[in-house]
Amino acid sequence: MRARRAVPLAVLLVLALTGCGTASVETAPQPATSLPAPEISAPAPTPSVEIPVAPATPAPAAVVPAPVRVSVADAGIDVPVIPVGVDANQAMELPEDPAVAGWYRFGPGPQSPEGRTVVSAHVDMPGYGIGPFSRIRDLAQGTLIEVTDDTGNLTRYRLDSVTYYKKADLPVDDLFARSGSPMLVLITCGGPFDASIGRYEDNVVALATPVQE
Repeated sequence: MRARRAVPLAVLLVLALTGCGTASVETAPQPATSLPAPEISAPAPTPSVEIPVAPATPAPAAVVPAPVRVSVADAGIDVPVIPVGVDANQAMELPEDPAVAGWYRFGPGPQSPEGRTVVSAHVDMPGYGIGPFSRIRDLAQGTLIEVTDDTGNLTRYRLDSVTYYKKADLPVDDLFARSGSPMLVLITCGGPFDASIGRYEDNVVALATPVQE
């Protein structure tokens, strides 16, 4: 998956992980629980997908502890996380291996007092198979999600929602907000697989709120 830089204000960033389609669709986003599960046995997707954004240079992000692991015990998700930025084509970098997630380092981290911490991973990749984030679609409301940062601090979140979005409907401004109440955003691909272009049509987005301890 690749995405371009997000800025503090609105930018058009459409996340499109490996296997995600970019066709324009007019239907409104629906909760994942109301949609049939996508076929994991679909043909292997293409290894790269464009993620268009409005050209912009983000303001320098504040130095915050970086998340290094995301765990969801109820779903068997336990993945290392590395900081990612943007490449020479102004696209967001992500680890090729679906078993490794990327944290958007131009945004907030788990200990930030406000804004959304975005962690994304490929749903699958040729040569690697299906990744742990493919299970995001099945998470139930209230599921505990744990994020460990590079200082050893553990931040716990409770899942609020899991939603499938068509590419054109992804609420980028909200998902990458640097202000407002702190939240965790997990993103991967899902929905129908379009074999003609080798991509899934949707993004799967999980939103979670920090647990007050």
